[in-house]
Amino acid sequence: MVRDRLRARFRYWFDGTMDRGTPALISWLALASMLLIVAASTLVVVFTDTDAEDNGGWAGVAWMSLLRTLDPGTMGGDTGSPVFLALMLTVTIGGIFIVSALIGVLTTGLNQKIQELRKGRSQLMERGHTIVLGWSDQVFTVIAELVEANQSERRSCVVVLADRDKVTMEDAIRTRIPDMGRTRVICRSGNPLVRADLELVSPDTAKSIMVLPPVGDDRDVDVIKVLLLLHSRTWSGPRPHVVAAVHDSDNLAAARRAAGEGALVIDAEDIAVRLMAQAHRQTGLSGVFNELLSFVGNEFYLREEPALVGTTYGTALHAFETGTPAGLRRSDGRVLVNPAMDTVIAPGDQLLVIAEDDLLIRLARTPPPVIESAITSAPAERPGIDRTLLIGENSRTAKLVALLDSFVQPGSTLDIAAPRRPDTALNQPVVHLSLGFKHCEPTRRSSLESLDLGGYQHIVVLSDDTFAAGAADDRTLVTLLHLRDIEERLGDPYSIVTEMNDDANREVAQVTKADDFIVSTKVISLLLTQLTENRALYDVFTDLFDPEGSEIYLKPASDYVVLGAAANFATVVEAARREGETAIGYRLARYSDAPPGYGIFLNPPKSTPLVLGPQDAVVVLAEEEDALWSAGDRSEARVGRPRPAGRPRRSGPA
Repeated sequence: MVRDRLRARFRYWFDGTMDRGTPALISWLALASMLLIVAASTLVVVFTDTDAEDNGGWAGVAWMSLLRTLDPGTMGGDTGSPVFLALMLTVTIGGIFIVSALIGVLTTGLNQKIQELRKGRSQLMERGHTIVLGWSDQVFTVIAELVEANQSERRSCVVVLADRDKVTMEDAIRTRIPDMGRTRVICRSGNPLVRADLELVSPDTAKSIMVLPPVGDDRDVDVIKVLLLLHSRTWSGPRPHVVAAVHDSDNLAAARRAAGEGALVIDAEDIAVRLMAQAHRQTGLSGVFNELLSFVGNEFYLREEPALVGTTYGTALHAFETGTPAGLRRSDGRVLVNPAMDTVIAPGDQLLVIAEDDLLIRLARTPPPVIESAITSAPAERPGIDRTLLIGENSRTAKLVALLDSFVQPGSTLDIAAPRRPDTALNQPVVHLSLGFKHCEPTRRSSLESLDLGGYQHIVVLSDDTFAAGAADDRTLVTLLHLRDIEERLGDPYSIVTEMNDDANREVAQVTKADDFIVSTKVISLLLTQLTENRALYDVFTDLFDPEGSEIYLKPASDYVVLGAAANFATVVEAARREGETAIGYRLARYSDAPPGYGIFLNPPKSTPLVLGPQDAVVVLAEEEDALWSAGDRSEARVGRPRPAGRPRRSGPA
């Protein structure tokens, strides 16, 4: 009874040691080898006389036994008595089993270690890295932008933590972004909602943290929980700045409270709606934002210029050889986008400059020439009322209707054509719009033709969010093909602006020749990346997306210069300056279908000759009251809005 109990306890103890993994197994094999060698050496000394002495005594025999244990071929040259040879053969046979077991244990342990590494569960040891929490199609845009932003860095690192297989994530990233430049991208498998998994990516030593919303209906809930986890965490050093986005405006307040002070949370839905509302009357706007938000091409930089201290912002517009001023950042942190032209630049102020790179920003030795004869003095025409058709409906329809109501003149018409009646959008109070509903199947040609499309100036096609993103884009593509074909038959009476989910589908959809594409997911990804790299730009973008601040507009070139006259961009800048606006570029209609810029030219050379035509537009920063002016209108019925009172056009210097 006692023997059985001891045997059971010994077996339990032995099994416990075996469960400890590869090191325990190797230890048992080493112990077995030592016992075999000690036993064989002792037996040789006891049962032989000359063999033990001829081979150096017990220690020499033990060394011979060790060699035969590790290499069975060593026994081939042995000589001696039968007892000695039999004991050496026993050691060799035992060594064969021990070495075979050792090889198996090492192979199994190595495979287990490789599998653990493939799972992405090892602790990260990095400093100054950027952490991306979550996984969606936006991650490819984010990583590509971070790679571009870090081109000038000697060493940079981006870490992705998501509840996915590490190898699968790495393969997907390499496929979509084959050239990583100097940036290392590291993936870790783990749930960002679990504190232990979050610690894998060393948040204490990170430079910044971006929270990407996952795919699913509860994506905002997951973002809020991650923000709560980060906010409640005890940081061993300075807290890295955190940026995130929510897709439902109703969750914005909760997300900002969860994030705490210092974190930046943007409203993706609100930005998407504002882009759609503005772009429907000034096509090309999405191209401007895509370039300003991307690290490819021109973007915003904050720069001190001591040589301009004491001068006015209006003077600074002509002070740069390369680079286009767009605003000021006061020494107290306040950002002024397109401030009054007589605003004085004080010591410690930074200029907000649009440039390809901060190293390329240079002051001009002499101001670029302004061609006064090319500046127009003709007043803009007063437009008629707007007639807009909204094809399709989704969760953003009601907000879009409310925003359009604030942009148009009284008496304008907005009809919604969709398979289902959007009661929420149609029943809300409006001031300027006359709302109507028409039943329509957007993918059916006959249904679209019954809408009397020729009676509309602007058509906006919304993505159907009852379908998956890819399927919704496919349906939108079919609708665009029908609309463009009908438009050509009618003689080009309306503009087309559409909403897409995937930027990759934009290139495919170019065959439809729609006037503008709004890819809100890409815009949000670019905005998050900009804020991750430069937190100070938050106030800049807040001003640009806020209707009460200065916004980006594409206005008819005829508002600024004589059409067909020889000019340059410095002349356009001066014409806009006299209107209290900041010109940052222009759009050439003849290149509107050519990627990647689609006719948008920001921060162009100021002295290069420029001739603008009737279909071209000037990209300006202007106050909200200037939103009453529209651009991109291609018929006499679609011209600029009336100029606000107190803002007469001036043909002479300010």
